[in-house]
Amino acid sequence: MQQQPSGWAIGWTYFAAFIMMMVGVWHAIAGLAAIVNDEFLVLTQDYVFKFDASTWGWIHLIVGIVVVFAGFGLFSGAVWARTVSVIMAMVSGIAAFAWLPYQPFWAFLMILASISVIWALTTHGRDVVE
Repeated sequence: MQQQPSGWAIGWTYFAAFIMMMVGVWHAIAGLAAIVNDEFLVLTQDYVFKFDASTWGWIHLIVGIVVVFAGFGLFSGAVWARTVSVIMAMVSGIAAFAWLPYQPFWAFLMILASISVIWALTTHGRDVVE
């Protein structure tokens, strides 16, 4: 007899999928804004991760696209999708942390969203059967 997955586990996995897609879109929008308009980002002095605005734009655009696809993969319930999503949520959080001096509010929201995705997938992800 196969055990039924918990409704909470499925709900948290879908929550993580939707948050991943939302964060991916946020990254992509921030990336496009930085690529199109170099003056969009506020430059800070003496920051360790000091890149050109276009470089930050491409980083965010690429990370955003991969995060959106990882979010879509979570709907399959596969172990690979959860693994890729946790890794991409970590990459998203690290990129947002490095981006913190440039856009503090949005970076903080991305960090919080990434942490919530990691928590949801590592706590409840196993309960969802393939």
